[in-house]
Amino acid sequence: MNLLKSHLIIGFLFGIQLISMGAMEMSGPFWPIHLQNNSSDWLLSFALTMVYVAPMAGIMLTSTFWGRMGDRMGNKAMMIRALLGLAITQILLSFCNDPWLILLLRTVQGACAGYIAPAQAYGVSVTEPKKRTQLFAFLQVSTNIGSLLGALCGGLILDYLNFFWINMIAGLLCAVCAVTVFVFLPSDKKTNTVMQAKKSSNNSKKYRPQQIVKHLILLMGLLLMSRMITLPSFSLYLNHTYSIDYWVIGLIYGLQAMGVILSAQRWAKWFEFQSITVSLIRLKWITFACIIVVIGLAITPIIWGFALLYLLWGILLGATTPILTALISSATSSEYQGYVLGLSQSINQFASIGGIALGSIFILFPGIDWLFYYVSISYIASLIAIILLIKHSHK
Repeated sequence: MNLLKSHLIIGFLFGIQLISMGAMEMSGPFWPIHLQNNSSDWLLSFALTMVYVAPMAGIMLTSTFWGRMGDRMGNKAMMIRALLGLAITQILLSFCNDPWLILLLRTVQGACAGYIAPAQAYGVSVTEPKKRTQLFAFLQVSTNIGSLLGALCGGLILDYLNFFWINMIAGLLCAVCAVTVFVFLPSDKKTNTVMQAKKSSNNSKKYRPQQIVKHLILLMGLLLMSRMITLPSFSLYLNHTYSIDYWVIGLIYGLQAMGVILSAQRWAKWFEFQSITVSLIRLKWITFACIIVVIGLAITPIIWGFALLYLLWGILLGATTPILTALISSATSSEYQGYVLGLSQSINQFASIGGIALGSIFILFPGIDWLFYYVSISYIASLIAIILLIKHSHK
């Protein structure tokens, strides 16, 4: 594939991921507020957790399977399937106020979705191996631009319209993305015979990632868990601590994504061509900086100070998930990219569920005021894991 065509395809993936992920993030920070208006007190705490956990559980249970299917059938087909799943369930959610039905549809949404892994695998197939770090950083930037714009748009819609329109607009945007991928993206379907496809399937089942790949996947999950602790209570925390408008909450929620946007490509260049050991040593200091920033978030008394620190946290996060994903991809042979990236996505969702569950528990005990102190403790655990992995990589 020539260089120009490769760049056009990566740019196309960037745009689709930006729009679709932005559409989903329109409702992201505001589910707690919607559920608070439609749930009894005893149900609220459970619903606050499950509204985020349900789709993650669906992705966790199906992502590896969809990854194998992408290796066999082509990742374009898996991208279309995921976008259609998001579109249909999001439109259905726009008509739902019952918490139990919302949780059911969110679970189905997760099981049908899983867009990011096939998009990454498709991107790997048209990118030179030495450019994978830049690829994953680029796609991470698109996700975070979508998160920034989506959260802000969602806040504006909620201020002037209602939650129905957040979900309806999101569903329509995902449907447009699915049609666009179908029409414009080149097919990557394998041309193997039926016997070769069966052989490939059997090999995928027998394949086991290298030990270092497993360690990197688990480390990425632990770092992601630390980040996700704040998700179920972020809007409630800001409303409780600073008493600000919803659009401001949406804007601050998107600042973390802005930090990733500003930094991911620069981090990628800094980590490019480095060994796993050197990358982990650099990641150790970045994680230490995350601990300092999160403690600052816990103690700052003014909203603009919180906003600046939240942006700085996002800048540091630009050196975590995309860098680790690139290391995992580089340590995996090309025929198993879909499978390993799907497995990585499943572990990430499991870690996210753990972080959200912890965050929901912290709302009840010892209280929402202590939220960011517990995030710092989780980062300390991540730092210890990195130090141990560095020692293991030297052996």
